[in-house]
Amino acid sequence: MSHTNPMFDFFELVNSRDLRRLAGLLTDTAEFYFPKTRPLIGKERILRFFGILFRQYPELVFEIQRTIVQGPWAAVHWTNRGANRRQEPYENEGVTILEMEGSKVKFISDFFKDTEKF
Repeated sequence: MSHTNPMFDFFELVNSRDLRRLAGLLTDTAEFYFPKTRPLIGKERILRFFGILFRQYPELVFEIQRTIVQGPWAAVHWTNRGANRRQEPYENEGVTILEMEGSKVKFISDFFKDTEKF
């Protein structure tokens, strides 16, 4: 990973689809709030979600546009682009709120513009 900031590492690991290393970045009790789903509580449920997402979108890359960091919190504005498993193009834009606990992510909440695909 090219950054020393775990908030950036999170997106690099999602882009590289490295679930093993992503597991090491999450607290055991991490919480993930994703549009149109119930809250995902716990590292294992979050990793399962990402496994499903990676199968549904075999091509999906996030690019960080800007960030606002305040203490253990960050708002990360991103764009993404890729294709689903039927090779239909996909792109979106949104903000992810992250909260750190030491060097690990304990809270994730996604807000994005186009929720029609989910």
